[in-house]
This record gives sequence, structure tokens and C-alpha cells, in this order.
Amino acid sequence: MPVHTPHHAAPDGAHDRATGAVAPAEAVTPLLRGIAVLRRLTGASDGTLSLSALEKSTGLARSTVDRLTATLARMGYVRLDGRDVTLAPRLMELGNAYLAALRLPALLSARADALADELDESVSLAVGDRDGIRFIHQATRRRAMSLSFRIGDLLPAERTAPGPLFATEWTDADWLRWRERRAADPEDRTFPAVPPREHPAPDEDFVLRTARAATDDHALDDQLIEPGLVAVSVPVRDPGTGRVACVASVVSHTSRHTAPELRTALLPRLRAAVAAMEDDLRTAPPPEPGPPRAGLATWTGASKQELGREFVESLARGLTVLTAFGEGRSALTLTQVAQATGLARATARRALITLGHAGLLTPAPDHTFTLTPRVLSLGFPPLSRTSLPEIAQPHLTALTERVHESVSLAVLSESGEEIQYTARASTTRVLSARVTVGARLPARATAPGHVLLALPEARSRGYALVDEELEAGLRSLAVPVRDRTGRVAAALNVAMHAARRTAADCRTDLLPELSRTAAHIEADLSVASRFVHVPPT
Repeated sequence: MPVHTPHHAAPDGAHDRATGAVAPAEAVTPLLRGIAVLRRLTGASDGTLSLSALEKSTGLARSTVDRLTATLARMGYVRLDGRDVTLAPRLMELGNAYLAALRLPALLSARADALADELDESVSLAVGDRDGIRFIHQATRRRAMSLSFRIGDLLPAERTAPGPLFATEWTDADWLRWRERRAADPEDRTFPAVPPREHPAPDEDFVLRTARAATDDHALDDQLIEPGLVAVSVPVRDPGTGRVACVASVVSHTSRHTAPELRTALLPRLRAAVAAMEDDLRTAPPPEPGPPRAGLATWTGASKQELGREFVESLARGLTVLTAFGEGRSALTLTQVAQATGLARATARRALITLGHAGLLTPAPDHTFTLTPRVLSLGFPPLSRTSLPEIAQPHLTALTERVHESVSLAVLSESGEEIQYTARASTTRVLSARVTVGARLPARATAPGHVLLALPEARSRGYALVDEELEAGLRSLAVPVRDRTGRVAAALNVAMHAARRTAADCRTDLLPELSRTAAHIEADLSVASRFVHVPPT
């Protein structure tokens, strides 16, 4: 049965501020409000806003903001720290669902990375999002002058190299929407990823660039975003339809290449890489969907019973609908969504209507639904730049509060002879292990070192306990933190004076707490690193 989206107003007059469209009567208002909260947090400089700032920016009552953020915290999508709300890595599972369903990052990112290595320039993949573009992969160079764009960032089409290539396929309605947006926001204030325009260019400039892109099958960005930044782009076409699946770009700055130099020096190699990408799309086997997902949202009932009014079940259910999509599940019917989530058809239908109004999914004529690039607007850009220490820090702080001992995270140095501490949380004891972030110690004399070196005893036990090898009176217990491939990425360590706990006490009292904390870090790391490189330091 198709899901129609009526256009009469919702009882509370809720609407999408991005488009001005009034929400349909069947829309789930708490879900729209929760999406608004996530978008405000995404637009914050560090993914953090106070409850008061959220109240002000969303126009919602403080009690409503409190309930929405409590629900998002229960889902693991945000952290609550006093009066502040911060995006949490698990929120990336929503963007991961879109990227997995899209399949392009999995199929093409290795080619983009290889091209970046070959050219020693940054390479990106982007998809069109209405009259803008969003990045789905970035292979950046580490330089003093480097790009700050993140996966999921939205840029205005007319200020980019990919934009004209996508615009070659725009309909009259698309061009009308673009002109309306340009008239309403001539300085691009609604695009926080780019600096505002000082001197808006005439609309005709972009129209001409689009016509040229249709003829040349490539496009240039000659300092349209900001002075010094240049890029050349080539479309990657779907082998089945011939339409633009995504756009590959080489990005540099004018101290290395002018825009014309990009065309003459780098465009041929970019075209060759794109041809290989299109071959990959042509020869890729169909995705393996695996067993049908079921019961994704059944946990929400228990949370509602436990938390009562503070848990907004309709928000949790609605966001969980997005995770029903993924590789092999790029297009789902209403029935399939209901089965995957465990929701009643009527409940799933209202969630789909709401998510469609928010621009997060779109219906197709065959009565299926697909996710849109706008799903990446829910926290993905700021979280895509997170590091392992940032992922671990809140878990370390919570562990310290439970065990009342200093805890730390360490990685192995490049030489393999030392460990380097990358995060820590200290206790308030008079006598405690004081280790500074960045400090290095001999690997073989420390518990984290035993774990990271995979010494036989630590490997067989799953932990390492070191007594007074580094310093008299210092006892240390460490467990591994593994990445999504199972490789030991870091070691989680608790250190104390030997007089406070015996070795047996460490195993019975501290080891379970340490292991649980490592599991929490691993779960966040697995989500965060699915399509993004997470730096270990």
C-alpha cells in the first residue's frame, strides 16, 4: 500500500524550517522535534550545545527539550554532561545506514585513496543533495594548508566543481528551487561548511558553468569557495542508467596548482581513475542482504516502562526506522520496514511520512522508500572527524568515577618499543598514578605494553597485570581495545598503589569493570570507523 503524504497542516503547525513546508497531519511531531535538536547540535562548532541554547534555537519548551535529549541519550546518540548536550559516536549509525545502502563509498573509496596517493592531492567523492552537494568520502593530505571539509558537509552547488555536473540533470523544478534559495540566502548563511559570500555572483554564471560542464564532462572550481582553493571534478556515471552516481574531485590550492593547471596536469589521471571506478560499479556483484532484520525497535517499549514520561518512544521508533536500511536493503517497502523494526504498519507508516517530510527518505513509484543524503545532516559531519581518544574519554571518566582509580588509554609507538598515553581520567586520591597525555614509557615494563605487544600471557588471558616492574609500589591492569576488524588498537589501563588492592582484588574487582568499559569503547569505535578513518591519537 503506498504511503501518501498529505499537505494539510499538523495540529501544532509544525513545519520544516529548511523548506518552509508545513508538516502533514499524520507526521509524528516528537520525531520532527528530535530531528531539529540533532540538526542544531550538528551545526554547533563542536557538536555541543547547552540545554538553554537548544531551547532558544529550536523554539521548544525547556521541558520538551529535556525529554527529547533524555531520549536521545538513552539511544546513545548524545551525552548529557550537566547542562550540556554533546553528539555521541553511536549517532553515526544513521549516516552509516545511508552510506551502506548507497554502496558507493565501499566500492569506490579505495580508488579515491589511491588517486590521492598518486597525485599527492586531496580527493573527494560527492553526491547531489537537492541544490547542494554532500561529501561521502574524503582522502585528504596532511599539510599546513589542508581542507576542513568533512563527510556529510553540505555545500551550495554553485560554489563547487561537482555542482555544475549534478545540475546538468536538474529539472525545471530543481532550477526553480535553486533560484528561490539563492534569492532567500544570497550570502549562503544556511551553509555553515563554507564562508559567507562577500560578493554574490549572478545566477547566470552558474547556468553557463552547467552548460559548459554538459559539453566538457568535467568542471572546475576556481576559488569559488574561498581564495586559494581550486578543484577539478569528473562525474562517475551509473553503468545501468548513465546518470551521475557521484562526482570525483581533485582539490588543491593555488600555491600548488592554478585551476587551468588542474585541467592540463591532473584531469587525465582523474579521468582514468573515474573510468576504473565505473568499471568497479559495472562488475560489482549484487550486495548480500543477509537475513531479514527484525525487531530493531522492540527495545523502546522497555525503555518507556523504565523511564516513563522522560522517554519519547515515538522519537526513538522513528529514528530506528532509518537503521532498517543498509547494504542489500537500499529500497524497502512499508511492510519490510514494519517487519525490520517490529512496529505496527500504522506506526511505521507515520514514521515514514515524517521522515519523508524531513527530507531523510524519498518514496519511489514502486512503493519502496530509499534514504537520501540528508540523513548525513544528523550529526555525521562533526563526528566524522572524531579520534579514538575522543571516543574513549567519556568512558574513561565514567570508569574512574566507579572504581576511584586513575585510568588511561595507550597506543603502541611506531618503533614498537614504547607506549604513548593518549587519554586519561584521574582520581581525587592523594596518592594516585599520575600519567600525562602524550607521555611515553617502555612497553615491556607496563601492562598496556604487554597487551599491545600481544605477549603470550596477555594474549591467552585477555588482560595483563604488571606488579612494580616500572616503579616500586605501582600495580597496573590493562585490557585490549579492538577495532572493528578485531585488531588491538589500544590498551585500557588502570593503575594504583599496590597497597590498595592485591593482585587477586584487581582481577575480581577491577577486571570486569575494565572489560565492560573496553567493550563500550569498541562498540563506539566500530560504528565511528565503518566509513571513516578514526585516528588512534
